[in-house]
Amino acid sequence: MDQEQIWDADAARRYDTPGTGMFAPEVLGPTVDRLAALAEGGAALEFAVGTGRVAIPLAGRGVPVTGIELSRPMLEQLRTKADEATVPVVVGDMATTRAPGTYTLVYLVFNTISNLLTQAEQVECFRNAARHLAPGGRFVIELWVPELRKLPPGTPATVWHSEPGYIGLDTYDPLRQHVVSHHFTFAEEGHEARLDRSPHRYIWPAELDLMAQLAGFERESRHADWAGAEFTAESRSHVSVYRLPA
Repeated sequence: MDQEQIWDADAARRYDTPGTGMFAPEVLGPTVDRLAALAEGGAALEFAVGTGRVAIPLAGRGVPVTGIELSRPMLEQLRTKADEATVPVVVGDMATTRAPGTYTLVYLVFNTISNLLTQAEQVECFRNAARHLAPGGRFVIELWVPELRKLPPGTPATVWHSEPGYIGLDTYDPLRQHVVSHHFTFAEEGHEARLDRSPHRYIWPAELDLMAQLAGFERESRHADWAGAEFTAESRSHVSVYRLPA
């Protein structure tokens, strides 16, 4: 499963869930608020901009936003909501593709750095962010914390979400730091279910900090969410802000 196969036309059509899930105002609002503040009046670059979930409302706040996106179907979905002048996008891999211009903020949301399946690619993603930033610029990453503490010996999977009509579980390969997310969606009537899967390479927060150092960044802050909650040993995800020296 490579990323272009996963984020195909069917996935792009089903990606947006206006008003619910990651598109819910209580999720999206704090994300856009924090990124607008971190941009400090400058331009922003979103790696893996997708259908524009964050880029479009951020641009609506007056922050010039450019995107990099590998999936053409996802970009086509974005174009139904915002034109090239509003959110310009370069097609390519977020670890290597260069967008024109210099930015005060580069950001990666919703665990997307884990779509890069090797440590080397993830380090290159940090270096690519650094190449785009002005001195003192910030790189922001939203990422989940691997749930290995929930895996007793001989148990390779965790159920991370369950609700009527949906079950989400992850299967882990600790030797390679790989995890496959399985999304089971059940029809309202009948017994049929849809399965979607995506592979990831999980990253411990400390490993993420080392990747940042290799690219010349220093960690500025880490919180459990976009609203600034304290990050603790029980946090399931984090928002980490890295900054280049001024």
